[in-house]
Amino acid sequence: YGGKIILEPGSTLDAALFIMYILVFSQIINPVKALSTAIYNIQKGAASVERIEHVLAAEEVITEKQDALPVKEFREKIEYRGVWFRYGQEDVLKNINLIIPRGKSIALVGASGSGKSTMADLLPRFYDTTQGDILIDGVPIRDYIISDVRALMGIVSQETVLFNASVFDNIAFGLQGVTEEQVMEAARVANAHEFIMEMPEGYQTNIGDRGVKMSGGQRQRISIARAVLRNPPIMILDEATSALDTESERLVQEALTNLMQNRTSLVIAHRLSTVQHADEIIVLHKGEIAERGSHNELMALQGVYRRLHDMQALA
Repeated sequence: YGGKIILEPGSTLDAALFIMYILVFSQIINPVKALSTAIYNIQKGAASVERIEHVLAAEEVITEKQDALPVKEFREKIEYRGVWFRYGQEDVLKNINLIIPRGKSIALVGASGSGKSTMADLLPRFYDTTQGDILIDGVPIRDYIISDVRALMGIVSQETVLFNASVFDNIAFGLQGVTEEQVMEAARVANAHEFIMEMPEGYQTNIGDRGVKMSGGQRQRISIARAVLRNPPIMILDEATSALDTESERLVQEALTNLMQNRTSLVIAHRLSTVQHADEIIVLHKGEIAERGSHNELMALQGVYRRLHDMQALA
């Protein structure tokens, strides 16, 4: 179009002026594009800030008493005393009474939606009970400092929480002054040392975002090693093997067995084979304790546990 104007008789636009226009225009394009991109990023950032502020400004549901008591050790027992819990209008747990003595392993089994994970979440006070109390050594956990209660516990869940950092940093996460020998010892207990040493840089190997460079079983064992290193007196294991293949499950189960030695454990499991050796098995059904006892006792009852066991054996 510019060339046509130049070639027309009597045109006031000559070739030199047109070329200068093209050069100036080409230099303006990038800054204009950068400006439009900046405006878009500002709008996107403003939306993110709004969402973050919404979270930060959310009302704190779990509140700590002003005169809350410190707790640094676990001596005798955990007790669920007449515990009820409700989501909205629906009772998820109904009149739960349970004592977990120090050093004992208690397994929670039952169908999905029976309240197993809710029972476990109430212990570190992620939620507060609707009625009743949970007590540690005879004192309701509402009376303790929340951070102290949670410091007594180690949690290994089905969804592992790993960071884009080295294996060492992920195992030692949250602890100060940890030596590599301590981390290696924790990894040995978790059946993780061998595969870590096969990595390109051993314990200094970066595992990627959420541990993407490792298999599911390896990620789970790193999570268990972290719990071993913290050495908490109370362990909460929430379906830690449910998403694994048979070989990985065997290795992780061995690691969990090592982890639970001499510790008070609350174990949630769908696969009943993983909890047969628990000191007591609690069978939940629609938020209530339907049966309780050892594996052999529950099998003899011919009830809910036997039905679940037979269905898994058939599968």
